Amino acid sequence: MRKMSGALQNTRSRAERRIRAVLPVILLAACLALTGCHGSRDRQTFSVPEEFDTGKKQEITFWAKNDTNKTQTRIYEKAITDFEALYPNIKVNLRLYTDYGKIYNDVITNIATNTTPNVCITYPDHIATYLTGNNVVVPLDELFTDEKYGFGGSEVGFDSPAMEEVIPQFLEECRLGEHYYAIPYMRSTEACYINKDFVEALGYEVPEVLTWDFIWEVSDKAAEKGEDGIYTLNGQNVMIPFIYKSTDNMMIQMLKQRGGGYSTEDGQVEIFNDTTKEILYTVADHVKKGAFSTFKISSYPANFLDAGQCVFAVDSTAGATWMGSEAPLSDISADKFVEFETAVRMVPQYDPENPQMISQGPSVCVFQKDDPQVVLASWLFAQYLLTNEVQNAYAKTEGYVPVTNKAQSSEEYQDYLSRSGEDNSTYYSVKIDASRLLLDNVQNTFVTPVFNGSASLRDAAGQMIENVTKSVRRKQEVNEEYMQKLFDDVTSLYRLDQGSFSAAGGGKAELGPLPLAARSLLGTLIIAWVLILLYVITGWLRKKLPRGK
Repeated sequence: MRKMSGALQNTRSRAERRIRAVLPVILLAACLALTGCHGSRDRQTFSVPEEFDTGKKQEITFWAKNDTNKTQTRIYEKAITDFEALYPNIKVNLRLYTDYGKIYNDVITNIATNTTPNVCITYPDHIATYLTGNNVVVPLDELFTDEKYGFGGSEVGFDSPAMEEVIPQFLEECRLGEHYYAIPYMRSTEACYINKDFVEALGYEVPEVLTWDFIWEVSDKAAEKGEDGIYTLNGQNVMIPFIYKSTDNMMIQMLKQRGGGYSTEDGQVEIFNDTTKEILYTVADHVKKGAFSTFKISSYPANFLDAGQCVFAVDSTAGATWMGSEAPLSDISADKFVEFETAVRMVPQYDPENPQMISQGPSVCVFQKDDPQVVLASWLFAQYLLTNEVQNAYAKTEGYVPVTNKAQSSEEYQDYLSRSGEDNSTYYSVKIDASRLLLDNVQNTFVTPVFNGSASLRDAAGQMIENVTKSVRRKQEVNEEYMQKLFDDVTSLYRLDQGSFSAAGGGKAELGPLPLAARSLLGTLIIAWVLILLYVITGWLRKKLPRGK
């Protein structure tokens, strides 16, 4: 029996050695499977079913984002209730997030496990990364134009906008490569919210179009202190004249206005150039004077503006309800408010005659599923979000604007705009001024190229301003040697040294490396599945092989 047991033990040992030997092969195969999906050239179109089966029960998930704004939550919930009344066979499950980055990370995780949501509010930069998986996001071209179920389709159960009623500039933002992979949901831009009283107290008038020279000059003067160390302008111990919320947008817009390189349409990184250096040197000069800071370093611009501790606060038009001495959603206590007149202007310009301002805002994508009927149900719900009822209701909550001419020109929305200042909630004047700013300047907006890696490049743009601002505050010298190291560090941190990325979805070239967060998530999942597989195989072998007694 001992000899037999020894033989069995040897057999089991050999089996376990074989498992250990094959483990690297399994891991490699998993990696190759991901690589095969990553940057795939074969983008399949979606074939719209001849008929939507209204007798078949469907359940879809909708991932959305709000800023803990209960009014927005109620709008989503009402949209779902109204949609389900039109389509009793479809149940929509809502999952809310407070951050787009969390949606992005969860989608990346769920791609690997084939458990993505059906409909998701997101950004084109994020969709470009989602597209690294084969057919994960549905190309919407055929759905857009389908006679029955497309925009304004004959069989759509609600008043859907026609495709030509979607603002062309906003719809074009949803094209990645040769296909549309999303529809716009809401749009905003950035605005400069100004304490007009402070500007006039310093001896200036607020121009119709701000220039960078004006902003810097007034900010430097506002940073002056008296002999007692108190700021002369506001009589307080705190004053940050100019605060920028999104430094990635700051750098991107400054480069666009100056004609400096950012990236090409096909994903070639161009941001590390002399114009970028000039911008960073200018930022450093004004940080030294105490005239400039950022959200990441100091906190929300609105908090300082509302407390009389800031002159110029740049934030999204969607953040207008936080801005001003009557701001309905301000985070500061009532005793901190300072009374002042708030002016709303577009972001500072280098050339006031040819303004350039970024277009931004959430879009909606639909994820591929095995059943075309599920995809069609998802598309119908996504399309419902463009109805006047949803668009106008959501636009009233913050400084967003509807994405369709149909909603913008509706009697309800025009009435809303005309009642500016009637109250400090629905008709808050600063919010409506911010909306009008975008409505009047759609032709002056631009978007950055979208490709797999564009989200990392955007982060890198802001990181350079953040780093320079921190370094100056720490009394470090910002010179050519510093700049070269900064460029090298940011290049390495965001993996921008991989050559050119490429346009997503076009099927013309490989899409480039996944962002670090996505690679980490997928790597963890690979290891987890390999360990599960190893455990199953080991258990199976132990059952099959006889044990010695």
